[in-house]
Amino acid sequence: MTGAAAGLGRAIALGLARFGADVGVCDRDADALSGLARDLRSLGRQTVEGVLDVREAEAVTEFVSRVETGIGPPSVLVNNAGGGFRAAFLDVNEKGQDALIRENFTSVGHFVRAVVPRMPVSGGSIVNVTSIEAFRAAPGFAIYSAMKAAVENLTKSLALELADRNIRVNCIAPDMLPTPGIGDLPGDRTPLPGPGQPDDAAGAVLYLASDLSRFVTGTTLHVDGGNHAAGGWRRTLSGNFEP
Repeated sequence: MTGAAAGLGRAIALGLARFGADVGVCDRDADALSGLARDLRSLGRQTVEGVLDVREAEAVTEFVSRVETGIGPPSVLVNNAGGGFRAAFLDVNEKGQDALIRENFTSVGHFVRAVVPRMPVSGGSIVNVTSIEAFRAAPGFAIYSAMKAAVENLTKSLALELADRNIRVNCIAPDMLPTPGIGDLPGDRTPLPGPGQPDDAAGAVLYLASDLSRFVTGTTLHVDGGNHAAGGWRRTLSGNFEP
């Protein structure tokens, strides 16, 4: 899985390991990745870690090859790497735009092309981590949200293209969850009481990665406490919702 060293990625990697998976993990943060690898091994699981830039196709192919050699053919791919920065669209130059496209969209293609030919003949599962921002306007994050929407559409197409290989392709679309990069969030941001946690995203990935979802493909699980349903509504101090 990609973007594994911290936040949602770390929670997902540990969740997979706790349910018996050996996990190949990559990230750009060498120290955090090393700590994650130790924790995975302490759970009795094998792991292969790689410090790499997911935007570079050759680095991705080399890492996936090491994973296959170290722990066997990959049956699950989790594309979690991504990120953005707040800026008005007109203030983002060509270099910044290309970086956002490569990190949030191109990297997904690199990993799909590297992993799918190595998946077992019995099939597998691909889970792409997108965002609630793929489904609504995101001023200040226009390119990021557009790329997440692109991954949503790519997921649907791949679900059909890879169906004859028995490879399922799905998404989870989280809202902001409290992570080291974001910090704590107020508990009244969503229709459900209390803030979500990274483990909530991990649970959604575990479902889509496992045989429990063996007849689910081309779909998205929203991990957002109901915000996609609430639309422009917000919780008031009384606990009710209003526009």
